[in-house]
Amino acid sequence: MTDIAPPAAAGERHERPISIAILAMGGQGGGVLCDWIVDLAERQGWVAQSTSVPGVAQRTGATIYYIEMLPARAGRLPVLSLTPTPGDVDVVMAAEFMEAGRSLLRGFVTPERTTLIASTHRSFAVAEKEKPGGGIADPATVTAAVAIAAQRSVMFDMQALAERNGSVISAALFGALAGAAALPFPRSAFEEAIRAGGKGVEPSLRAFAAAAERAAVRSIELPQPVGKTLLPPPRSVGAPKLDALLGRLHDGFPEQLHPILFAGLRRCVDYQDTAYGAEYLAELSRLLERDRAAGGAEKAYAFAAAAAKYLAAAMSYDDVIRVADLKTRPARFARIDRETGRKPDQILYMTEFMHPRIEEVVGSLPAALGRSLEKRPGLLRRLGRLTDRGRRVRTGTVSWFLLLYGISALRPVRRSLLRHQREMEHIREWLERAEELLIGDYDLAVEVLASRRLVKGYSDTHARGLSKFDRVLAAVPMLTSLPDAAGWLNRLVRAALADEDGTMLDGVLRTLANLQPATNPSAT
Repeated sequence: MTDIAPPAAAGERHERPISIAILAMGGQGGGVLCDWIVDLAERQGWVAQSTSVPGVAQRTGATIYYIEMLPARAGRLPVLSLTPTPGDVDVVMAAEFMEAGRSLLRGFVTPERTTLIASTHRSFAVAEKEKPGGGIADPATVTAAVAIAAQRSVMFDMQALAERNGSVISAALFGALAGAAALPFPRSAFEEAIRAGGKGVEPSLRAFAAAAERAAVRSIELPQPVGKTLLPPPRSVGAPKLDALLGRLHDGFPEQLHPILFAGLRRCVDYQDTAYGAEYLAELSRLLERDRAAGGAEKAYAFAAAAAKYLAAAMSYDDVIRVADLKTRPARFARIDRETGRKPDQILYMTEFMHPRIEEVVGSLPAALGRSLEKRPGLLRRLGRLTDRGRRVRTGTVSWFLLLYGISALRPVRRSLLRHQREMEHIREWLERAEELLIGDYDLAVEVLASRRLVKGYSDTHARGLSKFDRVLAAVPMLTSLPDAAGWLNRLVRAALADEDGTMLDGVLRTLANLQPATNPSAT
């Protein structure tokens, strides 16, 4: 590919510095990208200066790298700014899509002068992850704002492009900068800056070239919505026990339920065993019959579909056995190796933070022993002092790995443990509540099943979710007299998911109580 024609090297544009703001997070090579741009400018005889303002770790903010450059003039050195000024930035480069949105909020992007170069992939912020429900920000808001705020934009998934070429996103951003012709330098000068860096040159050049060609197209690739794709179930996988389960699924359930049932079946079998998967299908078969009797065929078996989804999640609850199993799986170590780029001759240690409460310890005991300990609160408090504190576990060491692996090996005896029996009791009560409502208010019964999404996670997270779930279900009798009972239950669930401490749920419950008819017989 030939060099893209750079902007004119004369005129008002170069009477003032060219300013570039880079928003990047740790591990994305923002510092390397900044160094490349400075080296690029200096090799072309320009004066360049860079500064950086660090963000906060753990994905709560990006580091802002700021560069200004101006052609050198004989006997005169320019005075360059140390920080970006809103409304006065020529190029903004965002290594993550919501960081592009933050650059808009800061006023760095303006329609009069700014070229916005942004990767459309998402790396979720702590504020998005910490919400009990769906806290993922809507990228459509940023997309609409970019169309108004930027003079021009170059947006595509630079993270995926970099990974395909064995490099990191900084090389793709540098290529996009070249492809967008946002600087008055030829492409060969960009490539020389990469070679001068001396590290990871070949992968960086591959990612650079791919991004430069993609950016030159000038089209915008919008971020893809986050979601899951449900696969249709196969007829056979070559394992007799699994094939028997698949046969029951295909022969015993309507075709429109097959994808969600298959996802739930896979989850239950992976969590426990094929017998557990058979229990899941047996319970779904019973609920499907109840659904049919209530006229569910006219509603596309919404009740059975909700049961298939949320029963699988309820049956595969997170306990210490599950946590230990997931942390010691070979697939997890392979994924971490891919994400970190670990080479065969390198050793990588992972430090996990684990905080088991005494409740998790007691729940992992045989049911009779666990119930006996629960009757002795004084002993539990003393034992809690030994267990109820955070620990940093290095799963890359032999001792910690063997301990977790040994805990995961308790899976065959899970059914006899106190936690499992408690979970099964809770599931039965939940399903009975939904079935009682099925004939009288089909939609409300479906919402009762869907309210199970409040219960998730492990330890304190699970306890908080379970508490909210119980409060929401306790309000169901108040809803049955309202014309939109299902809608009210949905509002309660969304309120419970809105914050961690349940403040919004309290407010909706108070509103609901005020809507109840007066109990005074003399009231008119």
